[in-house]
Amino acid sequence: MLGGAHHDPHGVLGAHPVAGGVLFRVLRPYARAVSVVTEGARTGLADDGDGFFSGVLPLAAVPDYTLLVRYGDSDENPDELEAGDPYRFLPALGELDLHLIGEGRHEELWKALGALPMVHQGVAGTRFTLWAPNALGVRIAGDFTYWDGTSLPMRSLGSTGVWELFVPGIGDGALYKFDITRPDGTHTLRADPMARRTEVPPATASIVTESHHVWRDEKWLAHRADRPVHEAPFSVYEVHLGSWRPGLTYRQLAAQLPAYVKDLGFTHVELMPVAEHPFGGSWGYQVTGFYAPTSRMGTPDDFRYLVDALHRAGIGVLVDWVPAHFPKDEWALARFDGRPLYEHADPRRAEHPDWGTLEFDYGRTEVRNFLVANAVYWCEEFHIDGLRVDAVASMLYLDYSREEGQWAPNEHGGRENLDAVAFLQEMNATVYRRCPGVVTVAEESTAWNGVTRATHHVGPDGFGGLGFGLKWNMGWMHDSLEYVAKEPVHRKYHHGEMTFSMVYAYSENYVLPISHDEVVHGKRALVSKMPGDWWQQRANERAYLGFMWAHPGKQLLFMGQEFAQGAEWSESHGPDWWLLDPSYEAEPDHRGVRDLVRDLNTVYGATPALWQRDTAPEGFAWVDGDAGEDNVFAFLRFDAAGAPLLAVSHFSPVVREEYRLGVPEEFAEWTEVLNTDAARYGGGDVRNAGPLKTEPVGAHGRPASLRLTLPPLATVWLRPA
Repeated sequence: MLGGAHHDPHGVLGAHPVAGGVLFRVLRPYARAVSVVTEGARTGLADDGDGFFSGVLPLAAVPDYTLLVRYGDSDENPDELEAGDPYRFLPALGELDLHLIGEGRHEELWKALGALPMVHQGVAGTRFTLWAPNALGVRIAGDFTYWDGTSLPMRSLGSTGVWELFVPGIGDGALYKFDITRPDGTHTLRADPMARRTEVPPATASIVTESHHVWRDEKWLAHRADRPVHEAPFSVYEVHLGSWRPGLTYRQLAAQLPAYVKDLGFTHVELMPVAEHPFGGSWGYQVTGFYAPTSRMGTPDDFRYLVDALHRAGIGVLVDWVPAHFPKDEWALARFDGRPLYEHADPRRAEHPDWGTLEFDYGRTEVRNFLVANAVYWCEEFHIDGLRVDAVASMLYLDYSREEGQWAPNEHGGRENLDAVAFLQEMNATVYRRCPGVVTVAEESTAWNGVTRATHHVGPDGFGGLGFGLKWNMGWMHDSLEYVAKEPVHRKYHHGEMTFSMVYAYSENYVLPISHDEVVHGKRALVSKMPGDWWQQRANERAYLGFMWAHPGKQLLFMGQEFAQGAEWSESHGPDWWLLDPSYEAEPDHRGVRDLVRDLNTVYGATPALWQRDTAPEGFAWVDGDAGEDNVFAFLRFDAAGAPLLAVSHFSPVVREEYRLGVPEEFAEWTEVLNTDAARYGGGDVRNAGPLKTEPVGAHGRPASLRLTLPPLATVWLRPA
């Protein structure tokens, strides 16, 4: 017991009927005296040494009682504390919970494990539960024990590997950790893997918490699932909450972020990981507290308040979710109970070679349950509308970033991580079953077949689909950015890099991302990737955004790019908002790009042709995809009723007059609805004034055509007048 290696402290401590009455035994190190208080009577216990106190009271049955513990040295300074005895309570975790944990099927795991304030046997307190199957013993240490866990050993609940203790009188705000006795007899002090609140880093304690937030987003949730995501407008503003407006709390962000995003017309925000992480420079991608929103900006209820505010503004909320790996901090998950537990026992499967982290053991039922329930937790407890799953490729392949000899093939001799495939399928199926209207998005950078295919549909590779709703189109991102970075005179040699995406556009349900990864580490901000002088750089960015918003697929833009920030993003200071200060001479240049983003989103949302058939080949047709000499890309988008939008992107710094493009003959007139060269965006204002009449002149395989003026470095959208 004193060594922290007892599996059944309730068999020793507490009150037990014996011959002659009831035996009371208490472990209170450093106490001077302990008394039992029953119905107002107070009976002192004998000091047995080493912090143990005991005595037999002549009682017929175990009564309701409390303990009066004295720490002071004198009658003048008694320093007495009355508290309930944790060892008088039955287990507060049910058999069904234990059964589901053992099976790895507890979809509400956060209600079974961790620290849960509750009333048990009529007494208020907190139930502490922990999965640590390799531990010889587990004790609770906290600010309520002065960080000495000796007096609060937990009991083992059989072969499940779960340890449990109900501690009366402990509630919201208490700090705690688990003192684990490892198989070799040494001790390790660990944060709770299921902690729902943590101290502000670099402090690492877990905090008992319960939610008091009253949600007001009923209308949003009621209509979230009205339309499938792939058939709806989906325009995402990616945000790093800690640096969007540095220093703001969740509640202060709630007063600014929803209004800003709504004004720009984005349908969703995507938050870079908000789960607790020790190192801010990881941007949240090295998680230690998978069930706790980072405390840097407030409490879990404060984060709920922010999500609520975004929903009431009509903005959906996606969060980056990181089930691919975790850091090796000695107080967190690594070798949690003295042996590999959350990570794979085989170092070839555990070590992540790129990030110095550990990969989860997806083949272990309890670990898979920990992650699947975590996905559900964010959606149900925080009303999150989508999970963007980070680094999926690193999970799918056993040889990811590994040389020959550094990995072992699967049971069929292949390189696929079958455990990870099964985990992702289970996670997606569970989330979609439990959370109507929620979307999962894969950041998957390879050509894995069936990322957004249903899990029960087996593909040619023999695997069912992974079950994601959307997938980031990394190929489109890299190809298109490489194209626009070229000087216009060289772009004709790279024309195919802009058209190649349409070869595979309908193989998955895609998102077109210009994410944080593309504007850091020497890659330069979006506008700074562009060639030419300052005017041409902005014109190139505007033309590129117009091309991006018209291209099949959903849209994602990282903060700062909406106003042509020229510097790379830094988490230490965030976007350069001063560029939008009216006193800054070049402010109109940056405001013009932001005005364009607003108009792109406005026209996009009002034009079903741009989103309704994103995943159907019938929703797209090239007008001219081979105009490499002119640096022109022209295509049509169609909505479900056949109504078209004509998008023409021109990536040369010259004006092209009388440019003929074939169009559907049934529409007599077309009119500009967006032109990225408009003066209000900072362009030269080369426009197509008035309706353009369709002429019976064949072009591009169509019997009718239009004659347009193409502005320099610009995208023009037209639709029937």
